[in-house]
Amino acid sequence: MSLEIERNRLFNPEGDDAVEHRTIIKGATTGLFNLNAVKYSWAKSLYQVMVGNFWVPEKVSGLKDDARMFHSELSPEEQRAYKGVISFLTFLDSLQTVNLPHFSDYVTSPEVNLILSIQAYQEAIHSQSYATILESVVDSKERDEIYYFWRTDKILLERNKYIGQIYQDFIDAPSDRNFFRGVVANFLLESIYFYNGFAFFDTLVDRMKMLATGRMIAYIRRDELTHVTIFSNLIREIKREFPDLYDEKLIIEMMRTAVEQEITWSTHILGDRIPGINGETTAGYTKWLANRRLAMLNIDPLYPEAIDNPYKHLDRLQDVNSDKGNFFETTVVNYTQSSSMNGSWDF
Repeated sequence: MSLEIERNRLFNPEGDDAVEHRTIIKGATTGLFNLNAVKYSWAKSLYQVMVGNFWVPEKVSGLKDDARMFHSELSPEEQRAYKGVISFLTFLDSLQTVNLPHFSDYVTSPEVNLILSIQAYQEAIHSQSYATILESVVDSKERDEIYYFWRTDKILLERNKYIGQIYQDFIDAPSDRNFFRGVVANFLLESIYFYNGFAFFDTLVDRMKMLATGRMIAYIRRDELTHVTIFSNLIREIKREFPDLYDEKLIIEMMRTAVEQEITWSTHILGDRIPGINGETTAGYTKWLANRRLAMLNIDPLYPEAIDNPYKHLDRLQDVNSDKGNFFETTVVNYTQSSSMNGSWDF
């Protein structure tokens, strides 16, 4: 069994950056970013995509129309869901912005450190995006209520405490076990916790409501999908290089907890009175998504009965052959734009 994980030294003259000796964690890096010698090619590919996906919320137009629509066309249930979902998403991205460097400090691959730095920047942009939405759409007296909704909502508080405590456990006691739990928690946050909220906004867009918010969410989701890929790759590399640290039973146990919490929260905040969303679709979508995320780790489905996505409009919104397909295609630059980055990180 290798020694317990240790934080990287800022500069280590005795380190070895050679690709043949590089490991995802527990390596002896010098602290130098030698990006001409890369072991993990998936990190290079993700770098190109993530940089190519650059955006800022100020470039998304139409929030004034959303402000009018929020007050005149959304039902009280939709307004409550809109504010509650924004509250939770803001917490998640706030947490990730400050949390990611704690984990990056233990990753001993400079190419992976690089994309984790970009991810932290993107999470900050997402937090700014939610602030821009609130500033534009919601009355000023309601903003603090939304930011601190967890102070009065027990279910949201329990959700926030669960993920926050896992991260805090690693910060307080950076052991192998706590590191792996933290990496799995990052994977679950990026792959499960956001998506019923995203589905709510997509459902509004499918009814031609809150289109500017929907465009903003589409940009954010595009970023989050690269973050899912980062942490799924981290878990696979740990399994390959440090099998004693890898724990599939823990992944399944944490996924089950994440699914249960996501269903409880989403049912609580979305309810059954928003057209296209109810308790059954919330549960079905979360379990279907969990199976897909586990498949990224080559783990069998946890919910074999959940074989279909109940939200057919999610596919339709992104189908260029449908009447509404152009919504995403024309407002969110496709991943393939990153091909224009070829040669920018050339080795």
